[in-house]
Amino acid sequence: MDDFTRFGDGRAFSVRVTPKAVRNLVELDSDGIADLRVRVTVVPEGGKANAAVQGLLARALGVAKSRLELVRGATSRDKVFRVRD
Repeated sequence: MDDFTRFGDGRAFSVRVTPKAVRNLVELDSDGIADLRVRVTVVPEGGKANAAVQGLLARALGVAKSRLELVRGATSRDKVFRVRD
């Protein structure tokens, strides 16, 4: 996690989300728009996609979901998450 930006008491990184995908996936963003690209199968209703993204990121990064916080972009495909130290 050294490549992520220092943000308060943790590290922040940008994520581009694709809801209603064929499968769940976390990958590096080759377009340079975000640090990571996350695809989730969940529809973006009532925060379900955000919860799915948070769970998928936590698993991929090997951290507890409680350490992962959505900083910006709750209603956007472009989000910023922070991993608390």
